Amino acid sequence: MDLKDFTGHSQLCAMDMKELEELAELCRENIIRKVSSNGGHLASNLGCVELTIALHKVFDPAATPVIFDVGHQCYTHKLLTGRYESFEHLREKEGCSGFPNPAESALDPAVGGHAGNALSIALGIGAARELENNSGKVIAIVGDGALGNGISFEALNTAGYGGKNLILILNDNKMSISPAVGAVSGQLSKIISGRFYNRTRRFLRRTILRSPRLFRLMRRLDDWFKAVLLPPSVIFQSFGFRFFGPVDGHSLPELIAMLERIKELDGPLILHVVTKKGKGAPYAEEAPVIYHGVGKFEPQSGQLVASAGGFSETLGRWMCRKGEHDERIIGVSAAMIPGVGMTAFAAKYPRRCFDVGIAEEHAVVFSAGMAAGGKRPICALYATFAQRALDCIYHDTVLGKVPVIFVFDRAGAVPDGPTHHGIYDLGFLRALPGLTVMMPRNCSELELMLDFALELDAPCVIRYPRGNSCEKTLPPPGVLQMGKAEILRECSEGPVLWALGAECGIAEQTAELLRQRGIKTTLINARFAAPFDRETALRFSNRLQVVIEDHAGGGLGGALSECCAAVPGGGVLLFNWGSSSVGHGNVAELRRERGLDPESIAGRIAEQYNAFCSKS
Repeated sequence: MDLKDFTGHSQLCAMDMKELEELAELCRENIIRKVSSNGGHLASNLGCVELTIALHKVFDPAATPVIFDVGHQCYTHKLLTGRYESFEHLREKEGCSGFPNPAESALDPAVGGHAGNALSIALGIGAARELENNSGKVIAIVGDGALGNGISFEALNTAGYGGKNLILILNDNKMSISPAVGAVSGQLSKIISGRFYNRTRRFLRRTILRSPRLFRLMRRLDDWFKAVLLPPSVIFQSFGFRFFGPVDGHSLPELIAMLERIKELDGPLILHVVTKKGKGAPYAEEAPVIYHGVGKFEPQSGQLVASAGGFSETLGRWMCRKGEHDERIIGVSAAMIPGVGMTAFAAKYPRRCFDVGIAEEHAVVFSAGMAAGGKRPICALYATFAQRALDCIYHDTVLGKVPVIFVFDRAGAVPDGPTHHGIYDLGFLRALPGLTVMMPRNCSELELMLDFALELDAPCVIRYPRGNSCEKTLPPPGVLQMGKAEILRECSEGPVLWALGAECGIAEQTAELLRQRGIKTTLINARFAAPFDRETALRFSNRLQVVIEDHAGGGLGGALSECCAAVPGGGVLLFNWGSSSVGHGNVAELRRERGLDPESIAGRIAEQYNAFCSKS
């Protein structure tokens, strides 16, 4: 069997069980091989192999949309839908995205990258089909972690809209990125451990199958049977769902039989599938958190390629150190405790660290309540996921002036692409009155900013990318003053280069390239996106001022342009990601494509500076 020549649903229909199981192993081998060389999401994809194969065998994905919530379990789906060649270039610029993408294939009905959207999209597609008298099914695959997201609950509440065509597959592996938390996960655990229910049900089925009449009666009484013997299923039945399962998510015979059974039933239906994250790779099974999203690793042993410590680790160390003497310090995150560096703090102070699950809005408002109660919460989120909570930051922390310290990790462009780039929040944040927004250029400056934030009696945001900056020769950070930029190097002539955070490293490399061209520069670390240092900006307003930032429009460049708009004779040159969508791939390659690498930036600055001087 060769995945290169795989023809999809029609070929699956002709395969026997042994061939399907061989296909599952082949998909696993390809996923491990490619993720080990390119990085990506390993454990979640390995746990979804048999489920995806069973779905593609029973349902034709060309006629039955399959929507993956979050999307980081879609690799098998891609391998089965004619994307083997592009999967060889997974997460590379010209290759396969790590997430569902309708621009990549018509068999990806919706973008998937942020949790909670699949059920709403499926209900919307189902409602549109009902209006066209189309009875075709729509399938949403939702993890147990994503089911606890607020959007999922909103969708469950309106399951009557489009629900007739809906099959909700609950992929239950007790995990989101960190182990799943909350009431929903607890109820699912009760279902899984309900041995009395499962044994009783199997006994009754074996007995009743001997009598077709009794079997039909049991089918009619199935919902009642579950409600009596398996109370947690009532949660979903109260939303109007018929509940099926749990089913072993790694047993192709069980999965196929159950899917065939529910295929012709009217919805909304929910099928509870129990899977193991990392299935087939012992190291990923034993450490699914570590192997959720990984860089390169050795495929046989799972040995990870070592990476240098950075901003996330610095946050964790700072919290442990400060928390020892300041009991007000609280950690809050949304299913990202390891990713944001809080693992050690959670272990040391378990009563002071809260994982609220995939619920960023709740994390923000919960933190506001903590702050109102006299604590100093550190609410750490990934920048891309924090976007859905921006209104909560305004409404619940800025208006109330409660001192929450927000930490946005993974700020900036990332290999995973448009669903995960943290490049859109600054324009909103810096417009909020009284909100301090900072970015450190290195780990030492991060500690300064955390100390500074702890003394503020108001909310603030600290943003930084994954890892550390690339700067090597810049001086160590000096004293931090509210709203004041740091002049790293000053010349009486030449362009003035502004950078925010780790981009100071790119600015430094650019300055060196300009020096080789005989152009002197002034180098400024803005430090604050809000409040912006207008005084320093106006001091250099008669010079060509340049902004280099890992953000779309409206960030530091917007602040400097607004400041200098009314000043005659000056000029502002912006280097950012612009207004068009940024794809996936190696970030260095994406930078070169957009002209954001030091060589391209230096070339444009030299050209513009010469033109600026000739006008002067």
